[in-house]
Amino acid sequence: MSHIQFKNVSKSFEIKVAGRAQTNHALNNVSFDIEQGEIVALAGPSGCGKTTALRIIMGLESATSGAVLANNRQITGCGHDRGMVFQHAELLPWKSALENVKFALSMKGVAKADLDATAMHYIDLVGLGHAKDRRPHQLSGGMKQRVGIARALAIDPDVLLMDEPFGALDSQTRETLQMEVLAIHARTPKTIIFVTHDIDEAVLLADRVVVMYGGEVKEIIPVNIARPRQDIRAIRTNPEFMNKRTMIWEALHDAAPPIVTSARKSA
Repeated sequence: MSHIQFKNVSKSFEIKVAGRAQTNHALNNVSFDIEQGEIVALAGPSGCGKTTALRIIMGLESATSGAVLANNRQITGCGHDRGMVFQHAELLPWKSALENVKFALSMKGVAKADLDATAMHYIDLVGLGHAKDRRPHQLSGGMKQRVGIARALAIDPDVLLMDEPFGALDSQTRETLQMEVLAIHARTPKTIIFVTHDIDEAVLLADRVVVMYGGEVKEIIPVNIARPRQDIRAIRTNPEFMNKRTMIWEALHDAAPPIVTSARKSA
């Protein structure tokens, strides 16, 4: 049984352009399955429907038609079986790193006696034990994202959703957190679905890459690199990495309409 199932999912938004109503088709008849324990990347250019798909899985948006199922039950709203890491951590500024994680646990209804130990476990899991008492303004961008990951993991979701969580970070911090995600998955083998427009990141982390363009699934590409994946240099020089990187690039290139240029004729 697939863990997450997209069944002919379409999503439309009504927008106004120059004062006139138009329909924007964010997703168009999208279908794919995600297995328990997989890491799956939704990859493609901005505006291709990646984040819309992720928000429907989380229950923050509803499909216009079709259905998304989790464990064979249709998703109709948010639930503690799914946790989401947003592009920006959106931490409560008046609370410390530890308190932000504790707040998520209290919202789930975890007993007060267990809050400290459980929150601290996940703060340690993302390597922030030394910064547990710092407030968000005292944390770097990468540290804030680690708190966001700890907060999402603390509610012990079956599915971890990540919406370009490393997009605004410098390359070194991004690489560190990519390896942190792989390490977390090795320790807590949850289903992870993440959105990215970075082809290298998709191949580095994912078991399969769902290539999207124009609100549609263009291709689903498996990445046959053994787990655990611990050495980024070794992964990047793996022939499978180079092969699948090229396949994804070609899938996106083939999906994109040709660029039309015009040249002025000289008099």
